[in-house]
Amino acid sequence: MRAWARPSLIERWEALGQPFAHLPRWAAGLVLALLAAALGWSALVTAPAYSPERPPAAAAPAAHPHPQDRAKGDMALYARIAARVTAGEGYYTAALAEQRASHYPTRPFVAVRLPTLARLQALIGVDDVRYVQLALVLACLWALNRREPPLAAWPERLGASALLALGGAAALHPVAGLDHDFTAGLCLTLALLLYRRNHWWPALVAAALALAVRELAAPFVLLWLVFALVEQRWREASAVAALLAVFAGGMALHFAAVEAGRLPGDLASQGWTGMAGYRLPLTALAQLTGLRFLPVSLAAPLALLPLVGWAALGGRIGLFAVLWFAGLFTIMALFARPENFYWVQLALPAYGIGLAFAPRGLFALFQSAAGRASRQS
Repeated sequence: MRAWARPSLIERWEALGQPFAHLPRWAAGLVLALLAAALGWSALVTAPAYSPERPPAAAAPAAHPHPQDRAKGDMALYARIAARVTAGEGYYTAALAEQRASHYPTRPFVAVRLPTLARLQALIGVDDVRYVQLALVLACLWALNRREPPLAAWPERLGASALLALGGAAALHPVAGLDHDFTAGLCLTLALLLYRRNHWWPALVAAALALAVRELAAPFVLLWLVFALVEQRWREASAVAALLAVFAGGMALHFAAVEAGRLPGDLASQGWTGMAGYRLPLTALAQLTGLRFLPVSLAAPLALLPLVGWAALGGRIGLFAVLWFAGLFTIMALFARPENFYWVQLALPAYGIGLAFAPRGLFALFQSAAGRASRQS
């Protein structure tokens, strides 16, 4: 149908194959220099000796908690809500009462989680939600290895599969079934890996599940809409736009339900103007992945390499992944408070897969910088 049309920007990007291999010598050298600077910067700002200015205690009483502190706080809250909903209480009655009793804010309305996960917990049990999460991990592994043409050579796919499985193994943690961000991240990973131009609706279903659990999945779907419009894939763009419209309607209903149950004395959120910078997502990646076993000043630089890997992969999936991850990290850098570090789970475990492709990216950059130089000399 589009045989007569000029290739879109995305199609022309795909035609490049591995983008780093096409860089001229000066550009490859510049990218390597910027990468080295970014690695050094990340090690510096996440070093234990680094102590950024913290906001007043009255404004941020729980600034920068350790992940285990969140498990004792947020996860315990979600467990109490799930127990009350399972006992037959309405979600909004239970959620607002528990947040009020635990001194959690209920304003604005997004401070109250969407009811989807709590209702699933009431239907099948919190522990069984973890089995659903494990099924999502298996589906991601299947989608990663069943792409045609293959996403990468088999050694890289093997490494990517291992990284995906390690990231998905978080579903084995006892509180994983209570975690909205982790569940949404699994759904977005599945959407990313499932997408095919000629068979995109399964990916749309996965993205819809992510939206139903966590509203922060919306930027992923908005980026998908931009890609569909740029490629002039009107049917696909209409379906994605329809999903966003349904999501907006759902959020309006959520707003009405929260507002109807709020009381005048309910706490308000501190807001989301943290301006914590890119140190926050890097530290979060270092804390919430297998990198936590390393010193944070070493883990943070390593946390940058998956982005290099996804960029080196090329194609639509590589470009989409880089823009999604960079966009999410920028949202965190601008708006998240330190205690919102768990937002980074929306990129997981997909982001970690990129580490398997990082060696090819570094090799291509050095080859472009040195190889082209030798040809020119």
